[in-house]
Amino acid sequence: MSTIQKSVQVGVPVSTAYDQWTQFESFPQFMEGVESVRQVDDKHLHWKAEIGGVTREWDAEIVDQVPDDRITWRAVEGAKNQGTVSFTEDQMSKTTNVTLRLEYEPEGVVEKAGDLLKIVDKRAEGDLERFKEFIEHRGTETGAWRGEVKPTGEVRE
Repeated sequence: MSTIQKSVQVGVPVSTAYDQWTQFESFPQFMEGVESVRQVDDKHLHWKAEIGGVTREWDAEIVDQVPDDRITWRAVEGAKNQGTVSFTEDQMSKTTNVTLRLEYEPEGVVEKAGDLLKIVDKRAEGDLERFKEFIEHRGTETGAWRGEVKPTGEVRE
């Protein structure tokens, strides 16, 4: 598996950055190549994205979610990936550090070549920068989900 870790400092409070990130269906507005994200229920998402000219679909499950702290997921079907996005507020500046850690398994010659060329790495960095522009320009989130998903699978709303 390949691993990427990228961070961006966004000029909004942690609750605003976190709340926007819970609006998964808005991801195509700032994530390059993401064609759609459909939230099936509180823990399950269906993704469709184009990476290096290859369209991939996968189902993901949120396995740990704590408001204003982190969201951890893993693919349960389709393109193999897992990761965590975490949120840390700088109390002095009222900004938020958003850190994405992504592990993925490139499949086939095209994806393996793309991995060597750091295409996913560059895309993740660009996606975080576009998230920053998106949320700073709006100044407020488009929605929010403040529930929790425990590693046991329990959902608390």
